[in-house]
Amino acid sequence: MTLPAPGAERRIALISVAPQEYVAVELDGNAEEQSRTQLRADDLAEWVAAVEAAEAPRWILRTAAETYASLLRDGVRIGRSHDLVLCHAILRDTASVTAPLPASAGWERREPAVAIPSLFDVFEEASGDEAIDTTLDQYRAQRDVIAAAPDGRLTLLCAAESAGGLIAEEMRVAGLPWDEAVHDAILTETLGTRPVAGGLPSRMVEIGDRVRELLGDATLHLDSQQKLLRALHRVGVQVESTGRWELAEHDHPVIEPLLAYKKLSRLLSANGWAWLAEWVHEGRFRPVYIPGGVVTGRWASAGGGALQLPRSLRPAVRADPGWTLVVADVAQLEPRMLAAMASDEAMARAAQGSDLYAGVVASGAVATREEAKYAVLGAMYGATTGDSGRLVPRLRKVYPRAMALVDAAARTGEDGGIVSTWLGRSSPRPSGEWMRLQAEATGADADPAVVALARRRARDWGRFTRNFVVQGTAAEWSLIWLAEIRHRLQQIPEVFAEATASGPFARVPHLAFFLHDEVILHVPQEHADAAAEAVRDAAATATTRLFGSFPIDVPLDLRIAESAEK
Repeated sequence: MTLPAPGAERRIALISVAPQEYVAVELDGNAEEQSRTQLRADDLAEWVAAVEAAEAPRWILRTAAETYASLLRDGVRIGRSHDLVLCHAILRDTASVTAPLPASAGWERREPAVAIPSLFDVFEEASGDEAIDTTLDQYRAQRDVIAAAPDGRLTLLCAAESAGGLIAEEMRVAGLPWDEAVHDAILTETLGTRPVAGGLPSRMVEIGDRVRELLGDATLHLDSQQKLLRALHRVGVQVESTGRWELAEHDHPVIEPLLAYKKLSRLLSANGWAWLAEWVHEGRFRPVYIPGGVVTGRWASAGGGALQLPRSLRPAVRADPGWTLVVADVAQLEPRMLAAMASDEAMARAAQGSDLYAGVVASGAVATREEAKYAVLGAMYGATTGDSGRLVPRLRKVYPRAMALVDAAARTGEDGGIVSTWLGRSSPRPSGEWMRLQAEATGADADPAVVALARRRARDWGRFTRNFVVQGTAAEWSLIWLAEIRHRLQQIPEVFAEATASGPFARVPHLAFFLHDEVILHVPQEHADAAAEAVRDAAATATTRLFGSFPIDVPLDLRIAESAEK
């Protein structure tokens, strides 16, 4: 094995070419091949670690979900990457350039595996020299698209998305510290005594029996929606579904216990004892994250439900002895992004401080904080009825630039056009069926029912594009925040006291959890203040990288605590 020669920033493509065999291809600044290093599986981690320590190159990976997870299992961390699969999805659809990246089935995201993927099983498309040529051709094509962009936004987006891919795998390997005894106690207190074999917890049985009594059916299966609907209709509760909001509109003695039962049922099925046994091991919850899994760029989860954890279970998120948590989240991130994107100085003034909604009230746009929340959310999600629909027009008078931005995005969507986030992630085109319906509705003899349906579908798509630009830009801010936190944490030295966990994160502060606009860090106690400062500095840097000197506040609610309970 040989290491790359010293010099300018290195770019090294790490390519699987056969089972247990790899090739590391070093590229120059023009993406031309400089050298190849043949690697066996047994040598890979040691070689990557040595190159990372000596050169800190940018690693070109098919995707971190395949490659980096295996390196982490061997204790090897890397600093920078270009994730070809994640960047392919961005560059294939972006409207920032006249010629986006050609779509290629070989570079689409695979369905994520709940089991940790193996680095040695990625040869479905190509192997040997073909795998090398295919990988390098894709990288060069992506570079060409990025270079064709009018500014550096796509460069920043692809770098942040690639960093997100690394972070997702690191958080999965590190895990979120989880106290199983606390979780069990919360379940017992909330659901009742755990059933020995099958059946339901005691409190659910008690409440379920009360529901059946009020419905006059002692054998009713409450988890069957059709049977439950028929029982509700028999007692005069005329609902079309068993959804919480629809049930709550009716005044009947069965509603309260039924809603309570459904809430407990959700907790049992989503995060009950079976979930605890499957997803928490050795004091760690390790979900499967999917960076960019939502079309706007938000993350999704393929296993463990990391993005839907109920607030009641947060006390179970508990630091190890000698460690602490740094928990930080942003209040009203999306409207703050909207103010900055639109350069709306009036809305930016409302966003000064920790409560944007209070600032909206102070501006005179609405009378109460509740009205401010309805109005702002209505503006971003396209509400036209109810309190939101009534209040949104007031915002147009006070914040004309911000409202013009989302209104324009909605009109583009209604016309079947594409909108983009601040950094250049673009919305998908409407479906072929949508386009055919709109065309049919424009005919001189179009059926009025078709015209009405087409208009409704157009407004629906306009609401999607209206929100796309805001939610997607907020996701970009969060990605940069994550990447900057990670970079700063890497500057904090290791703890040389006895570690409480194994693996590459046993002695260092690290990201442990991410949820859209919230992060949780697991940190040795002596580094808690430094880690908290890293989170604050990273937020300020993310804001500056996106919006330069525009005066928008993105304040953090940050605390250092033993548990994540609020």
